[in-house]
Amino acid sequence: MRRTPIVLALLGALALTACSSSGGQAAQSPASGSAPAAASAPPGAFAVITHGAPGDSFWDVVKNGAEAAGKQYGVTVTYQGDGDPAKQSQLIDQAVSQKVDGLVVSMANPDALKESIGKAVAAGIPVVTVNSGADRSKEFGAITHVGQSEDVAGRGAGEQLKAAGVTKLLCVVHEAGNVGLDQRCKGAEETLGGAVERLQVDVSNLADVTSKVTAKLQSDKQVNGVLALNPAVAVAARDAVRDSGSQAKLATFDLSADVVSAIKDGEILFAVDQQQYLQGYLPITFLLLYKDNLNTVGGGLPVNTGPGFVTKDNADRVARLAEAGTR
Repeated sequence: MRRTPIVLALLGALALTACSSSGGQAAQSPASGSAPAAASAPPGAFAVITHGAPGDSFWDVVKNGAEAAGKQYGVTVTYQGDGDPAKQSQLIDQAVSQKVDGLVVSMANPDALKESIGKAVAAGIPVVTVNSGADRSKEFGAITHVGQSEDVAGRGAGEQLKAAGVTKLLCVVHEAGNVGLDQRCKGAEETLGGAVERLQVDVSNLADVTSKVTAKLQSDKQVNGVLALNPAVAVAARDAVRDSGSQAKLATFDLSADVVSAIKDGEILFAVDQQQYLQGYLPITFLLLYKDNLNTVGGGLPVNTGPGFVTKDNADRVARLAEAGTR
């Protein structure tokens, strides 16, 4: 069946408000990493495999973007996520064994995924990396990377916090070993001009996040700024600021409906927006362009989806988009 040219379809798709439908297929649930390999995938099948944990609102938006692209182009898109690098590697291996037409992978822990991504490349499966691992993407053989420059975004956050009067910052790290999160904290440290202390928490235990941030704010009164690196952690940190009686300014990376509401209410100063919907939508587009026309995008450089900043000034408009699952 002759497909409408992808470039024209993309222009049409970007003119629409995308919805969070299941695209051109039934999307797979986040996997445990132990599912048996299936038979060969049908023609026009693309696999998205991320390090997102089940129920993470950030990755739900990435998934929505990928599924919207699948629906737009009439192709099969499956999404799976696992925060355990070993299990994520297993999911990549399964996709390779199914002979998918293209693979989208986030690389929070690049070294753990190197062998599996290498198998995909060796099998002739084009790979687009997203979100994390931009500096290793080309080395691993990916055709491009789609995401945000984490150090640039971190520097932008540091500048904003400095302008707000923050002199000592608590950077709340929610995934151990995630190189992108470390880059965010380092970037903020470069431009803040004050002290930056990291606090390790577990994103799967938000009550404990609130408890740990509260304890830190109560024990160190010099901390007058908190930078969350995840929207769910940001909401937990907001509760910690309130519970501790601290006057610390709170900012975060990434969006959710709750974060946007907190920005509107003045509880969160701003959110660094990497427009993660594009991290799902654009890779499917790029893989189709490569498959059908051998096009590559970026000229060897990452395709940046951010950073942008959501503040009280534009939060109302972003809130409507967040409700639709696209921001």
